[in-house]
Amino acid sequence: MQTQAPVPYTRARGRGLFLVMKYVLIAVAVAIAIGSLLTSNYLTRDLRQEEEERMAIWAEAMRSLNEADENTDILLVLKVINGNNTIPVIVLDQDGNVQTHRNVTIRHAADAADSLASLLRTARAMEDAGNALRIYPSSGTLSGEEDTYMQVCYAPSLMLRRLALFPYVQWGVVITFVLVALFALLSATRAEQNKVWVGLSKETAHQLGTPISSLIGWTEVLHTAHPDDPYLPEMVKDVQRLERIAERFSKIGSIPEPRLENLGDLLRRVAEYMDRRTSNHVRITCHTPHAPLNVRLCAPLFEWVVENLCKNAVDAMAGSGSINIQAWAETGGAVVEISDTGKGIPKRLWKRVFRPGFTTKERGWGLGLSLAQRIVVQYHKGRIFVKTSEPGKGTTFRIELS
Repeated sequence: MQTQAPVPYTRARGRGLFLVMKYVLIAVAVAIAIGSLLTSNYLTRDLRQEEEERMAIWAEAMRSLNEADENTDILLVLKVINGNNTIPVIVLDQDGNVQTHRNVTIRHAADAADSLASLLRTARAMEDAGNALRIYPSSGTLSGEEDTYMQVCYAPSLMLRRLALFPYVQWGVVITFVLVALFALLSATRAEQNKVWVGLSKETAHQLGTPISSLIGWTEVLHTAHPDDPYLPEMVKDVQRLERIAERFSKIGSIPEPRLENLGDLLRRVAEYMDRRTSNHVRITCHTPHAPLNVRLCAPLFEWVVENLCKNAVDAMAGSGSINIQAWAETGGAVVEISDTGKGIPKRLWKRVFRPGFTTKERGWGLGLSLAQRIVVQYHKGRIFVKTSEPGKGTTFRIELS
């Protein structure tokens, strides 16, 4: 009976917690935004109605002032007119001439004619917005063939305009809050994942230490008992490889000290080791400069990166194909490209392949490329990415080192 590979701790718990918190934050943000919009809409509607009623009273006061007689309470009329200190208003006669204005700022006016022209343009804009009241004389007298009237043009007050903009401001605040919260949550999730990976790696290195030491002793015994055994050197190489693997795990979580290494020798060493331990139907070639290609790097960790890429290439080719490793110097560093003739990667997945947990294998955990990217970016300050890939033809990974 086949059993499915267990899901990594961080992949199950970390991603689940992040998704739950993300949806909670989005739901809270949407609720705040909807509540803000509804509240602002109600307040804006009520304030607009109140200003329309005030302007109707103000227009009636203007009509009363124009038709004032000995029975008119001038003080009350003036109190209503002068009481408007917030709503911009411009009064026009029937010929479109400006009669008076209040709470209107005149800009870019050099003389009186420019001021009147500016006021007239503002009044026309108020009319186009539907904010105008026409005042007719109470007696209904006619002037020629047209009624005598005044056009009271007004605009929303500064408070009403600010209130109308308030939802957009609050939307910006809510979106900023959500983005900051998601970033903090993502950082916390990654920190938790890092702790798990570091603890797992160091524990693995510790557990490997004892059997590796025992294997080293047994190989020495075998070398003494059977010095001419042709398989013994390969066993020694595998034990040495285990030592390097344990060393790699022990370095996870700490800051390794890069040293000046010959990148060509390192790549040839990995290619030779992988070539001996893969199918005869897989051909691995390595092309590097003849001159030393010296780069500052941590050799055990960088070997891990190249091995991971080669192993993924072998899996992608289903045990038959070719892998080509190339390296050359570039200004300020070096470039490594690893190409295979495998099944390829769809372009939409080029960036996702480096995410922890992403895998196309039935039993894969999706950690190889994620760790490779971490080693290249964090420990070597370089870049690793999919340079080219075409389904059915193969993939090329590119590593840039400084």
